[in-house]
Amino acid sequence: MPGHNDERPVGPLVEGWSERARPVRGTIAGNWGRLEPLDAARHGHDLFTAVDGHDSVWTYLGYGPFENESAFLSWLTGREALTDPLYYSVIDTASGRAVGVLTLMETRPAFGVVEIGHIFFAPVLQRTRAATEAIFLAMRHVFDDLGYRRFEWKCDALNAPSRAAAIRFGFTFEGIFRQHVVVKGRNRDTAWYAITDKDWPAVRAGFQAWLRPENFDAVGHQKAALGDLRPKSKTKLGAH
Repeated sequence: MPGHNDERPVGPLVEGWSERARPVRGTIAGNWGRLEPLDAARHGHDLFTAVDGHDSVWTYLGYGPFENESAFLSWLTGREALTDPLYYSVIDTASGRAVGVLTLMETRPAFGVVEIGHIFFAPVLQRTRAATEAIFLAMRHVFDDLGYRRFEWKCDALNAPSRAAAIRFGFTFEGIFRQHVVVKGRNRDTAWYAITDKDWPAVRAGFQAWLRPENFDAVGHQKAALGDLRPKSKTKLGAH
């Protein structure tokens, strides 16, 4: 409950809180795919092949498209040793190939806050069970393994697909940061979304129900949408 300090309102105490560990390199396994620490030598060719010719993948990112595979591999090699952002390749279980990338970034262990970002999924990964599961695996690691309080999603306010994805995944829209950054020489207003540890049980239940094999027909089409399977969250902020 909120309290008072010298007759001024203050936030509720966070009982038993202590600084959390940072995410570290390691494989996070799922059923349809897995997150592996980025390895340019092992993953680079598959990633480039999967995104080559699909320049829209890079529209809202601060880098890309790349002139050729050599340029892409050079850039990717510079990413693999970073710890913030911490890069993961998304590996499709069926093919064994790397078909996307995501990171955990802007990590603030003292406050239990981390952001998911630098996401680029090849078209072959987009709108698949493996894509949805990849986001879930990152969330589950942050909340269940590391005990964080807040998981953030930020994107260009003009990036309609990313904003729709955030809502589908259970994030709550929190507002627009106007003139937040400059990306590729252009202004970017940034849309902010987040899931808190209080939201997480309902979000997790929705993902778990959606990912069950029985939620898909013989050709892999969903029977129930992710949002329909998520228990109602008590978080009430701005609608999107």
